[in-house]
Amino acid sequence: MPRLTGRVLRGAAVVAALAFAYAMGAGADGTGAHAPVRPRPRPYRAVGQAAAVVARAAPDPERERVAVEKVLRHMGDRWARFYTAAEFSGLEDTLNGWYSGVGLWLEKAGEDVEIVGVQPGSPAERAGVRPGDMIATVDGTSTRDLTVAMVAAALRGQPATSVGLDVRRDGVPLRFALVRAAMASHDVSASLTPDGVVVIRIAAFTRGVGQEVRAAVAGRPGHRGGVLLDLRANPGGLLDEAVDTASVFLSGGPVVTFERAGAPPERLLAGMGGDTRVPLVVLVDGGTASAAEIVAGSLRDRDRAVIVGSRTFGKGSVQEPLRLADGSAIEMTVGRYRTPSGRNLDGSGIDPDVAVNANRPPREAERRALTVVRGLLATLPTKDRG
Repeated sequence: MPRLTGRVLRGAAVVAALAFAYAMGAGADGTGAHAPVRPRPRPYRAVGQAAAVVARAAPDPERERVAVEKVLRHMGDRWARFYTAAEFSGLEDTLNGWYSGVGLWLEKAGEDVEIVGVQPGSPAERAGVRPGDMIATVDGTSTRDLTVAMVAAALRGQPATSVGLDVRRDGVPLRFALVRAAMASHDVSASLTPDGVVVIRIAAFTRGVGQEVRAAVAGRPGHRGGVLLDLRANPGGLLDEAVDTASVFLSGGPVVTFERAGAPPERLLAGMGGDTRVPLVVLVDGGTASAAEIVAGSLRDRDRAVIVGSRTFGKGSVQEPLRLADGSAIEMTVGRYRTPSGRNLDGSGIDPDVAVNANRPPREAERRALTVVRGLLATLPTKDRG
């Protein structure tokens, strides 16, 4: 049985979404899409001399940082950023799948921020924090007007530092004093619905994510259901991991074209042997950005997946950190990427095939996506359903 084309898939998805909907009733940490670190010594001439003068005139680290950031702002690179040695070390830890925090997964619930998961063995679990608790304050600051990303950032910090957490549990206020710790981020989580659909949630494209997604797909029991790939609120991460993740569902062919300034375009190809038959839906929202958009865009352009949710962020550039002598780093845009059809998503993003209003509760978008997966399964011959 040949694989369904994208046009057939999307047509079936829309019909299935409407039929099943009536019958059965998204940090923001700016990780972006990163090329590998490539220190490149260069003769800076007048710029280097000016920098040396500024450093001598402003030996205070904070004043030095202000001077560097001012220069970066005037370059017109929206994503250019300066990291101190400690901040850059933290970024590397994050991209390698580690972070320092308390071990909570969060979700917006109306005006509140709800704890939807507690990492086993984390400071939060040891203190007695539970899924379903509603966060009221972090270190005395109300979360009412904060985004999930802002609350998550407030909970992170250096290991062995403390953070206060006030929650409501069934309307009862509780207070916790937590001590942050270094933990594996577990950016991939997989679950199985009762009818056999594998739901794979990717929080960010950190080291090893592609391999974890491959294991989750390969471990489908009996191949009974399809796959829902949830990329909501995924800010991006490592470009190589995005390509590896797309390769799980493709067999050869282009994933993305990387256009580095001053160099010929580089086509990054999927590996051979991916699962090209399992019904696949990708769930996105306005927080789906950069490397996450590479995955969604490639699967869509290759007619491999149906996209459900709301329009993605629209970041089509790649940043590369340049390490400085003291361990600090400057991250600058070094190129742009295009999807297999040649689209640059910068500023436009990806419009879903099946739209879900961005103001609707997150669980509603997931229900709609699962409906589409089941609709796609219903279009397959019985012998291909496992």
